[in-house]
Amino acid sequence: MIDLHTHTLFSDGALIPAETARRAFVAGYKAIALTDHVDDSNIDFVIPRMVRVCGKLSEKGDIFVIPGVELTHVDPSDIASLAAEARKLGAKIVVVHGETLTEPVPPGTNLAAIRAGVDILAHPGLITREETKLAAKKGVYLEITTRRGHSYTNGHVAAMAGKCGADLVLNNDAHAPGDFAGRPMAVNIARGAGLSEKEIVIMFKNSQKIVQRARA
Repeated sequence: MIDLHTHTLFSDGALIPAETARRAFVAGYKAIALTDHVDDSNIDFVIPRMVRVCGKLSEKGDIFVIPGVELTHVDPSDIASLAAEARKLGAKIVVVHGETLTEPVPPGTNLAAIRAGVDILAHPGLITREETKLAAKKGVYLEITTRRGHSYTNGHVAAMAGKCGADLVLNNDAHAPGDFAGRPMAVNIARGAGLSEKEIVIMFKNSQKIVQRARA
């Protein structure tokens, strides 16, 4: 299993990075990305520390840990520049906190993230057909999530991706040890979103592709 959207106490997660990685490993995960929430206030603080700790954790060989970020509740006009800054600072995966139904994310966030060519648009809510088509064109992965609340629109996201040819990944958006769902539950959540067994296999392979790219 792979989770490319997790949080530590560097934002609103419960654990330090080392324990997050250890808990994920014990739960059966082979790779995770640490993607704490950032904006202009902390991006230059969080990423260098994640780059350092992820390197150390990966060296141990138990689990591959990828330094990343989740741009969260930032103005859509700032997403492209912040994504570029995140990559310059060493983030291997850039996630944007999409327009979930459960939070007041600024309108236009989904479109700005896709236009910026980020890696993953997390919990994109009621993403439009036009946005989904652009995500397919730009190679931006759309997230199916196991996280309560954000998962309300999994079915819509899956359906739009299927119609428009966009790629999906499944993440836990883990904030605490119990959030690492494991493969059986993840598969059932994907089925609940309307994905076929073939589509689920492809979705998991998409996560593997992102990990391979981060290793390069």
